[in-house]
Amino acid sequence: MARHKVEICGVNTANLKVLSNNEMVELFKRYTDGDLTAKEDLVNGNLKLVLSILKKYSNRCDNMDDLFQIGCIGLIKAIDNFDLSFDVKFSTYAVPMILGEIKRYLRDNTGIRIARSIKDTAYKVMLAKEKLTNELNREPTIVEISKYLNMSEYEISNAIDSMKETISIFEPIYNDGGDTIYISDQLEDKHNKMNNIILNVALKEAINQLKEKEKYIIYERYIIGKTQMELSDEIGISQAQISRLEKSALNNIKKNIT
Repeated sequence: MARHKVEICGVNTANLKVLSNNEMVELFKRYTDGDLTAKEDLVNGNLKLVLSILKKYSNRCDNMDDLFQIGCIGLIKAIDNFDLSFDVKFSTYAVPMILGEIKRYLRDNTGIRIARSIKDTAYKVMLAKEKLTNELNREPTIVEISKYLNMSEYEISNAIDSMKETISIFEPIYNDGGDTIYISDQLEDKHNKMNNIILNVALKEAINQLKEKEKYIIYERYIIGKTQMELSDEIGISQAQISRLEKSALNNIKKNIT
């Protein structure tokens, strides 16, 4: 039976070698001693790792050859910085570096162009966030970052949003096992404004009928934008409980407006 052949950048993926742990260790020892051919073998022996990461981006990039090359840059950086004394598998160390290169490339080459000044602010926010996290032993709030950088909360929020990946309006945002709700369903229809007003009134009434904890979770998740883990730490219950309360609240809202 013929082996399945896929070519990326002229590389036949069916013929790619996968190195054993012992082979990896030996090659890293040789590379540390200055053997550059060992580095080439390490790159070729880990190309399948890059390909496995690219699978999740197959529908988000028109040129997978470019993305493969970017992933290889991340792989080479991982090889250059890996130390056997880390006492971790190379793949565990390399995956975040490869992902970082790919995400950075997709962010910088998105169809939506971000002003250089906003990118500079985003970089300052990242540094401030890291420093404050170390000082506070927790993730800082936007207000705290704003005070630290002497910038408005709007500037901070805008910079953080610029670092987020763009998503399709057909991205599903909720599914209770029945009809899926997409982002496009939440966009304003100016030709049907009266229905939107009626729906907004019904939505407010439905939210007011929720229990206080459910109401708080819905507000923090969908207005403030907090994650379930952030709410878990804040309220003092597990993330699974937050998830159940959120789902229950959404079910009750849906029930009360239909």
